[in-house]
Amino acid sequence: MQPLFQQVCIIGLGLIGASLAQAIKDNNLSRRLVAVDGYVPSIEAGIEQGLLDAGGSILSDVVSGSDLIVIAVPVQAVEAVFADIEAVMDSGQLAKDCIITDVCSTKGNIIAAAKAMFSTLPVGLVPAHPIAGAENSGYHARRAELFVNHSVIICELPTTSPAAINKLRQLWEAVGATVMAMEADHHDSILAHTSHLPHLLAFNLVEQLASHDDNLDMFRYAAGGFRDFTRIAASDPKMWHDIFFTNQSAIVSALDEYGIYLQTMRQLIIDKDSTALMGLLGRAQAARRHFGHMLASTPYTDISAMSASYIISPSTTVAGTIAIPGDKSISHRSIMLGSIAEGITHVTGFLEGEDALATLQAFRDMGVTIEGPDKGKLTIHGVGMNGLKPSKTPLYMGNSGTSMRLLSGILAAQAFDSVLTGDTSLNKRPMERVAAPLRQMGAVIQSTGTSGTSPLSITGRDNVGKSLQGIHYDMPVASAQIKSCLLLAGLWAEGTTTVTQPEVSRDHTERMLSAFGYEVKVDGNRISVEGGGKLTGGVIAVPADISSAAFFMVAAAISQDSELTLTQVGINPTRTGIIDILKLMNADITSSNETHVGGEPVADITIRSSNLVGIEIPESLVPLAIDEFPVLFIAASCAKGRTVLTGAKELRVKESDRIAVMAEGLQTLGVDCTVTDDGLIIEGKSIEGDGGDLNTSQINNRQPVFGGGHIVSHHDHRIAMSFAISSLRASKKITIEGIETVNTSFPGFAELANHIGMAIEIDAGTNEA
Repeated sequence: MQPLFQQVCIIGLGLIGASLAQAIKDNNLSRRLVAVDGYVPSIEAGIEQGLLDAGGSILSDVVSGSDLIVIAVPVQAVEAVFADIEAVMDSGQLAKDCIITDVCSTKGNIIAAAKAMFSTLPVGLVPAHPIAGAENSGYHARRAELFVNHSVIICELPTTSPAAINKLRQLWEAVGATVMAMEADHHDSILAHTSHLPHLLAFNLVEQLASHDDNLDMFRYAAGGFRDFTRIAASDPKMWHDIFFTNQSAIVSALDEYGIYLQTMRQLIIDKDSTALMGLLGRAQAARRHFGHMLASTPYTDISAMSASYIISPSTTVAGTIAIPGDKSISHRSIMLGSIAEGITHVTGFLEGEDALATLQAFRDMGVTIEGPDKGKLTIHGVGMNGLKPSKTPLYMGNSGTSMRLLSGILAAQAFDSVLTGDTSLNKRPMERVAAPLRQMGAVIQSTGTSGTSPLSITGRDNVGKSLQGIHYDMPVASAQIKSCLLLAGLWAEGTTTVTQPEVSRDHTERMLSAFGYEVKVDGNRISVEGGGKLTGGVIAVPADISSAAFFMVAAAISQDSELTLTQVGINPTRTGIIDILKLMNADITSSNETHVGGEPVADITIRSSNLVGIEIPESLVPLAIDEFPVLFIAASCAKGRTVLTGAKELRVKESDRIAVMAEGLQTLGVDCTVTDDGLIIEGKSIEGDGGDLNTSQINNRQPVFGGGHIVSHHDHRIAMSFAISSLRASKKITIEGIETVNTSFPGFAELANHIGMAIEIDAGTNEA
């Protein structure tokens, strides 16, 4: 790679400046590297160690020929540096278009200093801030990898040339950082809250304890929480002294806001207000956990860089009795309806996966007090139909299309404005399918881009000036998400909202609305609600998720000499397509202990090794098994003969194009398949039996169907889990890349699979799975 610059001049060889210099050197980004620093030993060490080509304490002695200057001095010293730069520009030592940037953690004062010093802002001036650091400071603390997987914020000025911005962006990306643009004022406000305020509080808390009469005992018995929280108080006092003054306005504002929250908590403790305090603590705990997942959708981290994988050795038999986690669809709805109900709702069996937790966090952000989850138990303190409050930030839905589409219907009817966003994958999925009919009801909702994706911006009814109106909507495709979105919006609409679906789809919303006391009229495929009613809190028991159970149904069916029982699985008739299709394929499936839990039918399901046959899947069953097709493709590969799926275009707009991605993976493992416009044709490779019962010899001598290989899941949880199941009929080891999203719907999948006889290892790579 050719160097980006002829000569880079670093002004200030502290931690950041010296680390950047080392990163530039190691990545060959400049032909020459020079530095300016008043501390001569740092310059001498840099030259002696081969990091610098030249250096000194005076800019004019070393700067000639530089096409990039990086200012890495304390913020209050920047104006003097600008004076030196102006002087060398005027003398002709420095080109007028030389790129000038900085690494300071405040930006408003940098721009103000530049305006005060230069008659016209240089076209190469690009204020920037790498969000990276360490406790230790100085030249000898430098680390070339300091910026890897960290953000660098660039504040683009109207006077700056696009070429300068582009070249600086290339530099930061080359040293491992992710670049994002931000207005200077917004930058200073964000950093005041997220960096400057925590440092201020850490310094202040240590000062408080150090000044205490029994400070020796205070520090002697300080627990890990104190050490973790106050670690940043070991940072450079001079640097933070300057930052606190230069970003005074934003920091004082953040401190005032913090004081209000602190006073609120103080009063809750004095009043012994248990419900409100639990709500506050629960929201904070969940928000902290949620924070990590939010970063996956922002430039702070890049999901494409995640490398966690399953490494699976072939196995042949599964056996046992296991409990599957709670149903994701029902878990979502229990939060939504419990939050807008009157009174308290108790939920058991809640799925503590990331998708459902995203829904939970959204309602906490809108002011709902929710206790838990604790081993699947939740207590929701409903706020009623008109009790939701505006979130102070965009509502982050993670990877959950269900959360975003259903919540769109609720938010379209609220008085306040809202923004819905998600991770990289979710923000590519179509949202006009709910936005368009909501607009017919009078909603003001804006999707993003020409393809109508999220983020979604929803204008509140107070700003629209009128309520939603009930409509009759004929759905072009059978989709429980679209249907549920419109029915939920209809709870607030004037008149009747009716949805007609072309085929039956999941009816969890209808069932749960009835469980909360809201009348739903069902006439065949026509479902209607009348606006203006209310919901009453109660008890919701979430059954085991049949979509998650599907992986283990197929596992037992394709493996040899296997028998597996899955307890208390939801068998809602709008969800049993997986069972119906497997039975058509000659799977040995029986149910027992059938009962009802929270208005939903459940049963124990037992699956045994089966002599599967290929079939033409009836299109009427497609909507009833839409999420289970990835693992059904594994079953079809192990069947005798051809399996043909049609009428499944919906699979192309899930977390990935599941038809294309599954076909790619199947072909990698040696299975012949053909992608069609609306489905997939799979040539099954099984040669045992003739479609009748298995005999003992056949059961115990299953031949491999799949080879080994490397599968890319495209960060689709169902793709990853489906190919994990293929290892039961594989001849070699299978590696599945991109498994981080498995926890969105099935936390503990690998552990449960290993419990029944599979052999899955997790390679965490650069991230934990």
